[in-house]
Amino acid sequence: MLADRIKALAPSPTLAIQAKAKAMRAQGIDVISFGAGEPDFDTPERIKEAAIRAMRKGQTKYTEASGIVELREAVCRKLKRDNGLDYEPADVLISCGAKHTLYNLAVALLNPGDEVLIPAPYWVSYPEQVKLVGGAPVAVPTREAEGFQADPARLRAAVTPRTRAVVLNSPNNPTGAVFSSSALRAVGELAVERDLWVISDECYEALTYEGRHISIASLAPEIKVRTVVVNTCSKAYAMTGWRIGYAAGPRALIKAMGDVQSQVTSNPTSVAQWAAVEALAGPQDEVAKMAGEFDQRRRVMIHGLNAIPGIRCVMPGGAFYAFPNITALFGTRWQGRSLRSSTDVTAFLLDEARVAVVPGLDFGSDGHIRLSYATGLDTIEQGLSRMDAAIRSLGHDD
Repeated sequence: MLADRIKALAPSPTLAIQAKAKAMRAQGIDVISFGAGEPDFDTPERIKEAAIRAMRKGQTKYTEASGIVELREAVCRKLKRDNGLDYEPADVLISCGAKHTLYNLAVALLNPGDEVLIPAPYWVSYPEQVKLVGGAPVAVPTREAEGFQADPARLRAAVTPRTRAVVLNSPNNPTGAVFSSSALRAVGELAVERDLWVISDECYEALTYEGRHISIASLAPEIKVRTVVVNTCSKAYAMTGWRIGYAAGPRALIKAMGDVQSQVTSNPTSVAQWAAVEALAGPQDEVAKMAGEFDQRRRVMIHGLNAIPGIRCVMPGGAFYAFPNITALFGTRWQGRSLRSSTDVTAFLLDEARVAVVPGLDFGSDGHIRLSYATGLDTIEQGLSRMDAAIRSLGHDD
């Protein structure tokens, strides 16, 4: 008999789509995948060389559970350089990826029944992690017509005496929305007024295409003391497999998160930590180059999606995702039945177009699908062409 908490746990749909696409390829089926949230670029050579040097120096043993001080210092310098934020190494925790960071935070911060406000659409793991520790995720809708901007008024209306925290993810997964400074400030002021924590997931910070990324913690000292900034090396440095994420915030909470980690995983991989020191402290030229290529892909992807009948997509301001509205396809017929959900459309595209996407249902919006443009332009154009041909072949209900 499994624990009750597992019965309500939803597995990652992104990983499930990746696995199904991989299995189809193994059968010789040509599948184009827009499912993975992973840069297709290789980890820069300077970072790989730093890992090799660490191994040759024998830096392959246990480290401090919360991460080597050299990496925590590098995080502090990065936050000062890029975000104007002042932290000390004791205010920083290094974890096995940002997902691990967020789970440590949920364990350290939430009691059973505590509510966490999550603007929707949202990354699939936010509500699941809250539920795993007995909390109650509260989805707060955003408006597609407003580019999925965070809505401070709706967040305020959702606050109850049980509300403990609000999660902000900008640039956003899955929508690509970049929250405005005015919206961030309003949410920060709400947190101060109602004694809430702000969990600011800034993993896609480097992929902000118009203007500069703004961390909510930089807007006012009284907001910073209520904010935990979460980031990762995965996206900016194409280091997804290295599993290095980090948090910076009030020292007592960071210490509590470190205590949790010490009893669960202990330190992140030592060699990966030394690679991350180089990633954060070394030249940042590769980051800007990668962001420029993603920007080009973004425009091709959104233009192509909006040219397909029955699909419309707002232009994302960051990350590497498109989140098109597919409700106009509902009611069309495929294999003798009507498409009525994002899950139906996802199955149709995989079977008929040989294109893997992720249903929006898992992100809190059944009227959308998510596509990652973290792949080459040729692949994007071929995948869009397949989608267009398949969708044009659909019939309609009478």
